Amino acid sequence: MDLPVDAWKSYVFQKWSLLPKSIQDAISTADTLRDLFLHSSSLLQPEDEMFLKSLSGGYLVGKDPSAPPFYREEGNKKFQKKDYTGATVLYSKGISHARPHTADISLCYANRSAALFYLDEYEMCLKDITRAQMHGYPESLQPKVTLRKVECLVTLGRLQEAGQTIRHLESSFAAKPTLAAAQFQILQRNLCRLKMKVKERENLTATFPEVVTKVFEDMDLREENEQIASASSSVGLRVDPLRGRYLIATKDILPGELLVKEDAFVSVLNPGERPPLHHGLESKWDTRVTNGDLYCHRCLKHTLAMVPCDGCSYAKYCSHECMQQAWDLYHNIECPLGGLLLALGVFCHIALRSTLLARFEDAGKVLKKLCGEISNKDMCSPESENLIQALSSDVGGESEKNGTGVKTPVPGCDINGKYENNYNAVFHLLPHTENHSPEYKFLCAVSVSALCKQLEAADSSKPEAAVPPVLCSELNIWGVAMLKQMLQLQCNAQAITTIQQTALSGSKENNVTDSRLVRLATGIFPVVSLLNHSCSPNTSMSFMSTVATIRASEKIGKGQEILHCYGPHHSRMGVADRQQKLRSQYFFDCGCPACQKEKHRAAVGPRWEAFCCNRCGAVLQGGDVLSCGSTSCTESVSREHLISRLQDLQQRVGSARNLLSNGQLEQAIQLLLAYRHDAENFLSAEHSMVGEMEDALAQAYAALGDWQKSATHLQKSLRVVEVQHGPASVEMGHELFKLAQLFFNGPADLLLIWNLPSMLPPRNSALATPLPRKLFPKMVHGAWPHPLQVSAPTPRSQGGPPASLRTTALPALCLSVGFPVLCAPCGPALPF
Repeated sequence: MDLPVDAWKSYVFQKWSLLPKSIQDAISTADTLRDLFLHSSSLLQPEDEMFLKSLSGGYLVGKDPSAPPFYREEGNKKFQKKDYTGATVLYSKGISHARPHTADISLCYANRSAALFYLDEYEMCLKDITRAQMHGYPESLQPKVTLRKVECLVTLGRLQEAGQTIRHLESSFAAKPTLAAAQFQILQRNLCRLKMKVKERENLTATFPEVVTKVFEDMDLREENEQIASASSSVGLRVDPLRGRYLIATKDILPGELLVKEDAFVSVLNPGERPPLHHGLESKWDTRVTNGDLYCHRCLKHTLAMVPCDGCSYAKYCSHECMQQAWDLYHNIECPLGGLLLALGVFCHIALRSTLLARFEDAGKVLKKLCGEISNKDMCSPESENLIQALSSDVGGESEKNGTGVKTPVPGCDINGKYENNYNAVFHLLPHTENHSPEYKFLCAVSVSALCKQLEAADSSKPEAAVPPVLCSELNIWGVAMLKQMLQLQCNAQAITTIQQTALSGSKENNVTDSRLVRLATGIFPVVSLLNHSCSPNTSMSFMSTVATIRASEKIGKGQEILHCYGPHHSRMGVADRQQKLRSQYFFDCGCPACQKEKHRAAVGPRWEAFCCNRCGAVLQGGDVLSCGSTSCTESVSREHLISRLQDLQQRVGSARNLLSNGQLEQAIQLLLAYRHDAENFLSAEHSMVGEMEDALAQAYAALGDWQKSATHLQKSLRVVEVQHGPASVEMGHELFKLAQLFFNGPADLLLIWNLPSMLPPRNSALATPLPRKLFPKMVHGAWPHPLQVSAPTPRSQGGPPASLRTTALPALCLSVGFPVLCAPCGPALPF
């Protein structure tokens, strides 16, 4: 996914192994990226390009007129089964393959509008009706979509438009009747019904409440940082020979304080792990749902009403505006290269897109630095200098020509010392060229070279859609830049994640949903990349579309470094595994306090992995043979035997979870209760597997509507989560979120989001489950009109939560989702 497809990797690695040792040494010891790129590019042969072309040809990314009828028919089957969401996705696939202004695309849009209507997505339904008509929807079918349009307008309260649409439809048929008598009578009855509906709504005395879309004030940075874009004024930038660039607190920071809110400089939607489909009667058209079917390829917004690129079937957007912005910025170049970019992987795609975005910035200093690294005078031609001047504005302007420019204090900052979210900052992220293996560098260089060859071919074969002069005149320079960016990404790319939800089968009224964390896209965040790693960080990260937010997860004192977790967290991995992961991917040995503490700790495993004595219940200790920790007990047992029992238990619990997912709730509960009883004989009460079983039982009872038993098991699961992740952790926030919904909302109109502990996001991923509209109807477009107001909790004597949970649930919940809470008895918002 990040790297090229396996077939291309194997091909290039084989090519590397067959190179003479002298050439391998020349590439391995290349002094500059320019030397690495030129050596590798010279080795790219026509047969290599043909092989890559055959791989990219396996991806069906073009328009095909035979696809829309197939997808429309498949969508109709879903529609008839009342699977309107599934139907919408299939209609969207048909739309993406259809050419503009054809009957196929108009019919798919119209059908999708019907599915959206039954999903209560009235605004999107109206837009699809307009698109169907714009693309030539058949006149004989117009009355059907027009009636649907009136239904939407009435439901939305847009009564004047509804009346105008009815009158327009009546006048059209009066002037040009085209329907048979029976059809005309049906139309007349529908029109009469809608007229009555409009009249009834007009006579309503109650007015509809105004939709408030004000976003919480604390979701934005309260005070702009003069030195670091997208950071709060509480953050400062420093540089150190050992630590490099890093961020510190310039004043005391409270837990929950927003420190960074940064839009990605560049992001690319992850296509998923699925291989390309090959041509065949049954497998030619892909009905599988991917990220690309649900999220905008530019802004990553979730939508069921995709608008496709006019030139390819792969790129799809949430609106025409997003499509046009993407086209203007980069997709006009990427469009004919869709299959190639999928074969070369996300990293190569990001490298290209970063370079294309650089055309619109003051990237002169960046290119000047590149030319400085490229010592060959032939490659630093006068045209290159003109190119630099054309891209220069304030950067490299008059002050530098006169020799009065300010020396950049920190790499990536502009001449005024400000670090911004731009290409200059991206360029100065470290590629760690000396740490990558020679094979990996060769793979990246050959892949970028192949991409550059295709850009040159596009330039020569299609002048009207050619590569802009800013690229084609100095393609080798930009090739070096793309190579550097591709090498940067292993250490500097950020996984953009989201939580996808599906209703749990068998739950009453579908009020329990199962959630899973998915990696939605990969992006570059220059400011976030300044954060150093800790296995026990003092910050947490979340995402909203392409925007990353960093919040303090604990108090950070003035002068203290602000730290982020790169993935290996002390509550999820042992120190040896963390060290190995960080060394192999990020090329450093972690010396954070958590690692130091674990290295000097006695050889006792963490509590959430502990085994217990079968006789007395005490924790077992030791190496290959574990002995009871109680002085009055002499029990001992082989570690290998206990691990075998644990693995068997994990498999059985997995089978019970499958029953739970399939709606066989009673059977799942019986098995889980039996497995939990078995676990008591050899697992600590705080073992993560015990917590997982308690969570599954809570989920099952919630699906059956037994809220009391659900809460009981969830509280037991909470104890395990607290031991493993800490009382103020994001994981505790997720669990308390579930418990808060049980206690404060009860069974009425409850949409219970169930995030299994094993699926909780890492600290450097999405923090919180998007709050459901069914649970909080006043939530509008992902924004809260006011802080969530909570009345005093039910007393313990009346079945309410324990006092400790009543006082901690909502603060922790709010810390995890990032919005303030108004305590009804107290009034003021609590600063979480």
